[in-house]
Amino acid sequence: MELVEIVILAVVIALAAVGLVGGLVVGSRKKKLPPPPPSTPTITPPAEPKVGEEAETPRDEARRTIDEVGLPDATAPAGEAPVVETPAPPALEVPEPTEGRLVRLRARLARSQNSLGKGLLTLLSRDNLDEDTWEEIEDTLLTADVGVAPTQELVERLRERVRVLGTRTPEELRALLREELITLLGPDLDREVRTEGGAETPGVVMVVGVNGTGKTTTTGKLARVLVADGRSVVLGAADTFRAAAADQLQTWGERVGARTVRGPEGGDPASIAYDAVKEGIAEGADVVLVDTAGRLHTKTGLMDELGKVKRVVEKHGPLDEVLLVLDATTGQNGLVQARVFAEVVDITGIVLTKLDGTAKGGIVIAVQRELGVPVKLIGLGEGPDDLAPFEPGAFVDALIGD
Repeated sequence: MELVEIVILAVVIALAAVGLVGGLVVGSRKKKLPPPPPSTPTITPPAEPKVGEEAETPRDEARRTIDEVGLPDATAPAGEAPVVETPAPPALEVPEPTEGRLVRLRARLARSQNSLGKGLLTLLSRDNLDEDTWEEIEDTLLTADVGVAPTQELVERLRERVRVLGTRTPEELRALLREELITLLGPDLDREVRTEGGAETPGVVMVVGVNGTGKTTTTGKLARVLVADGRSVVLGAADTFRAAAADQLQTWGERVGARTVRGPEGGDPASIAYDAVKEGIAEGADVVLVDTAGRLHTKTGLMDELGKVKRVVEKHGPLDEVLLVLDATTGQNGLVQARVFAEVVDITGIVLTKLDGTAKGGIVIAVQRELGVPVKLIGLGEGPDDLAPFEPGAFVDALIGD
């Protein structure tokens, strides 16, 4: 009996030990299991609005009118963007009136009288006008670029009149010399720059000449002359081969309110000239000034280029004026240039620039004789209003003095 109880007790103890070990194993496994996934939240759909009889009575809410709502200031700058100020257009200049310009500039022109006017008066005042004296008079005229033929003509007339007069007071000599010089200059030549145009087209002036003679500057100064006379002007920058020529011309135009028609550097000059005249017609301008290129690399190229510009411009109407710009300081070289241009286009007038103390006044006579066309304008300095209509009497008075 005791043995049986001992066996049962041993079995119970063994079962208890097995249960204890199993519980420990199960507990450790539970600790290693991952947490259960979260439960899916319950979503309550929004209530649908009720309509008709089921609609709820609207609740009273505080509302603001548009007058009570503050609006942003439209004039205030947005954010931190910088304020861009538009530069004010340059103030227009008022050119000097053209009437009497040459008289006002007479002192500057008189600087060249030492080589011509005073020299001739000194020689003619000698007690004995022998052959040597007359040869000196000829040399003085030739040195002043008067030219061979005009010089011979002037000397012959002076000799004859001095012989007839007999007496030669300073006043008589001055009056005699003045009269003969004015005669050589051609006082009856038409020196008006033609800018009238047709009934529906502006006057068209083409400015030609070698680069370096002051051609583009002269075009700008001529615009000032026309504006001073009450004319409206459009500028055509057809000199596309010289760097900054269009910029230079545009600057001249902006000073007096004249618009400049221009194109790309190296563009077709004829196309720009055509557009300039077209714009002049559209704007109702009085005058269109066309500044052309002045290259003398080859005579053929120059003829082709200027000839094309002339033909294209004349599709709108005839050219009213073709002005040749010459540098008065170049003397006989200027006459060579004049001959080339005269063969290319029909020159109607001459503009002599730099005709101040460094020039010789006789070039006016020589170039007129060479081309058979009058000098219409002369430039006497670097000032914007130093371009003046040519007046033979005032010019001679500046050469020989009072």
